[in-house]
Parts: sequence; C-alpha cells; structure tokens
Amino acid sequence: MIVKKISKLNEKELDIIINRNKTNISGILPTVSEILENVQKNGDNALKEYTKKFDGVDIDNFKVSSEEIDKAYDKIDSKVVESLEKAYENIREFHEIQFKNLNEWEIDKKGIKAGQIIRPVEKAGCYVPGGRAFYPSTVLMTVTPAKVAGVKEVIVTSPPNGTEGNPATLVASDIAKADGIYKIGGAQAIGALAYGTKSIPKVDIIVGPGNIFVTAAKKLVYGEVSIDFPAGPSEVLIMCDESSNEEYVAMDFLAQAEHDPNASCIITVTSEEKAEKIKERILMEIKTAKRTEIIEKSILNSAIVIGSIDECIELSNSYAPEHLEIMTKNPREVLKSIENAGSIFLGNYAPVPVGDYASGTNHVLPTSACAKMYSGLSVETFIKKPTVQELTKEGLLGISDIVTTLAEAEGLFNHSEAVKRRLN
Repeated sequence: MIVKKISKLNEKELDIIINRNKTNISGILPTVSEILENVQKNGDNALKEYTKKFDGVDIDNFKVSSEEIDKAYDKIDSKVVESLEKAYENIREFHEIQFKNLNEWEIDKKGIKAGQIIRPVEKAGCYVPGGRAFYPSTVLMTVTPAKVAGVKEVIVTSPPNGTEGNPATLVASDIAKADGIYKIGGAQAIGALAYGTKSIPKVDIIVGPGNIFVTAAKKLVYGEVSIDFPAGPSEVLIMCDESSNEEYVAMDFLAQAEHDPNASCIITVTSEEKAEKIKERILMEIKTAKRTEIIEKSILNSAIVIGSIDECIELSNSYAPEHLEIMTKNPREVLKSIENAGSIFLGNYAPVPVGDYASGTNHVLPTSACAKMYSGLSVETFIKKPTVQELTKEGLLGISDIVTTLAEAEGLFNHSEAVKRRLN
C-alpha cells in the first residue's frame, strides 16, 4: 500500500491506480467459447457435463422445486429471513420510486406527434455468484428491479451447493418473487440463459456479477442477448480531510478489502498527518480482523494518496470508482464536482455495506472505470424506450421537402417516392 502525494506520483504509479483490475479475458476466450458452443449445441447434456466437471456433482434436474424452497426456510436462521424481507422492502421501495420517475412523453407540433413510450423486456436472467460464498443480497438486487420494471419472467441461476441450491439464495429468490431458480453456474449458465435449453428458458437480458469466466461469457453472448455491463473485482475510493474519523475510514477500507484478493481500495486525503494516522489505524485493525488471508492480498492493490481537495476530486473522477465514500466536512459540496462513480456514500454514517444490503440503492455496479460510461443496475436496465410518431397530411407536407431531398441525396429514391405518393 503506497502513501504518496498526488503531485509526486510518477506516471507508472498513477497508471496502476487508474487502470487497476482491468479484466483481460483474452487468455480464457477459447475455453469460454468452447463452453458456450457446447451449451448451444447440446443444451442440458452440456450443462450436466460441466456441472460434473466444475462443481463435482451430478444434477439431473436443474430447476429448484417448490419443496426445495420450503425446506430452505428451515435451514437458515429466522433472523436472516427477517433481514432479507426487510432489505427487500427497502430495495423494492427505492426501485418503485425510480420506476415512477421514468416518463413517457410526446410533442405535438404542426401535425407531427412524436414521443417515447416505456416497455419492459419480456424475460430476464439474473446470475448470482457462488464459489467462495453465496450472495442472497445479489438476488434481491437483481430480481427486484426487474419485477418492478414489469418483466414477465425473471429467473435466477446460481452454482449448486452440493446437489441442492444454497438455502439463503433460494429464500431470497422466493422473497423477491423470482419466477424460476436454477442450480447452474459459470459460463455454462450464461450460455443456457443466452441460447435456452430444454429446461432453462432463453432470456432477453442477463444481469449480475460473476468471475472472469462469467464476465467473458457475458461479453461473448452480447448481441444474442443484452447484458448489464462487465463487472470485475470490487473497489472503493474513500475521500477524506482533517475532519474524517480514521477508525471509520480504516474499517470501511477493510470491509472492501475482504471481498476478494483482487479488490481495490484507494484513500485520498488532504494532509500527510491524517494519511499517516489512517495508515496506522488500518495496520492496527488488520491484526484482529477476520478474512486476513484475503485482505493481505487485496491491500497490495491499494493506496493512500495525499493532495488538495481539488486534486482528490480530480483523481476520483479519473478513477471512476464502483463505490465512492465522501467523508469530508462538507460532503454535499464535494458531491457537486463528482462526475464518475457507481454509487456514492456521503458522511460518516454511510459506509458501503449499507448500500450492499439495505439502504435500497442497488449494489450491482460498474467497476474498472466503467462508471465513466455505465450506471448501476436499475429498473431502467430492464426497460426499452420505443419512439412513436403519428403525422397528419399537413404534418407530412411540412417536412416532405426535407425528407425527399435527403433521401434522393443518399440515392434512396423509393424512400422519396413513399412520401411523394401520399401527397400527390
């Protein structure tokens, strides 16, 4: 973990910070392409083959039954169920308000009515990771906005837990009202959602985070289906000044660092003295922290950089973090200058975990500087916006000369004739 002034960072150090964890999928593309082709050609038989190979289990029926879901409730603590239900309510409420602010509109000008309507996609597939851990919160974050948007069929795929589905994942899927749950993971799950098999329906859009194989598969099937965005290892940028509480900063740093060995944690701070205090606190907290085997690796991707508040803002906008915490004296003043971030957390009492679980905002967010071009998952992810136009004869006459002139200039004479015939 480097501690340096922004103005003193050399080009290599700055490049490491800005271009962290950009997923290079070129080395695994042949493997993922082969998996996708096999799934497209052989359907469920290919899924059984890969589940045996990668998960070590034989599964004949990938769909989770209602009996399995009922039993799942008995396998997890009632407090976890209650927390999932309360988190769901907050997430649903947030996304319902989001949906209400998507507007259909129309202009009416000289015989021309033109506007935009809103329609949901018909089928959505939500990929929920397994492997190191299972993430019922990701079920809530992916299924809920799709259902709020009005998607008719929302299905969940997640790696099996032995021959069964993970109980918490099943319960979360039931709470979020998923229409189907399937015990399948990896690139083969993405292939099943993209092409459809006998047991798993083809969808229109695939959303949700995953490992490098899932990310590569999503990129390769894009065009066959839509996807949300590429998502890599988790990351945070914490912006601090003299008013920041170093204990809070240190714990938020560790909370992000424990996600993954490739997680990236950047702290920007306005004074050298505060930077040293934060570093000391982080090193102290690591001594008693859990998941240190992950934290000690991810800390190698991390840095504390010192600069003026304007320099910190500039670095943050270049970094375009998945999560941005602004723990300064006047966070809303700083917010005015923020251009690129997946989700923003203001003040001393808004750590990233609240957004991960229960504040209502979505935790499926763009990483690796993709916040420069993508927003996080939302109801809008599942929405199409067809445009509509209706013209009177007067309206057509008013723009006919423009249309016929441009059509003929492009050599599309039947375009021009289609207008002229209506006016003759």
